[in-house]
Amino acid sequence: MNTAASSRPSGTGVQAASKAAGAPPSASRAPAFSPLYQQIKALISQSLQAGEWKSGNAIPSETELAARFQVSQGTVRKAIDELATENLLIRRQGKGTFVATHTEQQVQYRFLRLFPEQGDLGSQGPAQRQIVDCRRARASAQVARKLQLRTGDAVLQIQRVLSYADVPTILEDIWLPAGPFKGLDIGRLQAYPGPMYALFESEFGMRMVRAQEEIRAVLGDEEECKLLQTGPYVPLLSVERIAFTYNDMPMELRHGLYRTDRHHYRNELG
Repeated sequence: MNTAASSRPSGTGVQAASKAAGAPPSASRAPAFSPLYQQIKALISQSLQAGEWKSGNAIPSETELAARFQVSQGTVRKAIDELATENLLIRRQGKGTFVATHTEQQVQYRFLRLFPEQGDLGSQGPAQRQIVDCRRARASAQVARKLQLRTGDAVLQIQRVLSYADVPTILEDIWLPAGPFKGLDIGRLQAYPGPMYALFESEFGMRMVRAQEEIRAVLGDEEECKLLQTGPYVPLLSVERIAFTYNDMPMELRHGLYRTDRHHYRNELG
C-alpha cells in the first residue's frame, strides 16, 4: 500500500488535504462555490502531475482517498468518474483504478480522428510509420509562441509519414522542446514499436493529457505531395495540434496533412 497516499492529513477538510498533498497555495483557496468533487478531482490531478502514482500503476481505493481527503466515498467516486472520462484514469472491473497510459487500447489513438471509409477494410488497422527526419533546430517565433518558449530556444523537429495498407495517408511535422526530450533521435523513434505518445510517456515521463486542434483545407506543395504520393492540386486536410501535459503545459506542436480520399476526419460531440 502506498503509505503516502493513504495517510490521513493533519488538520481537517479539503484545505488541509491540499496542503498535505503539496498543492500550490492557489489550489487550497478554491472558491466556496466550487463543487466538492471538483476540488477532490483537482487534488487527485495534482498527485498525478507530481508523479505520486506512476503511469500504469493503481491509485489508492476510493475508501482510502475518502479518508485522505476527509470526504465521502461518493464524492471521491464522482471525481474519479470524471478523470476516467477524460482518459486520465482507467477503471478495471474487480482490480481497481489505474493511471492511464498511452499503451492502453482505448487511449493510445485518442487524438487521431482519421477513420477509413465504411467498408474499406484495406485502410483499417495500425498505421505503418516512416520517420523521414529528426533533428535539433531553433524555435521560430511561431513555434516558440505555441510551445511557450523563447524564439531561438532548442527544439526537436520530427517529420514522419503514416501509411495505411501501404498508402501514405498522413504527413506530420512535429516540434518538441529539446530539454524534456534529451536523447531522442531518429534511431529511438524508428526502434520504438508503439505509438509516439507512449514513447514520450515511457521513456521521457511526458504524458499528453489533452490537445487542441485547428483544421482547414489546403493544397500541398510539391514536396508534401511527393511524400504523400498524390498529384498536384489534390485537397488535403491540415490539422494543427498542440498537446498538453499536466498543468496545461504545451509539450508538442504537431502539423499534419491528411489525405481524405479513403479516410474522413470524425469527431464526436456532446
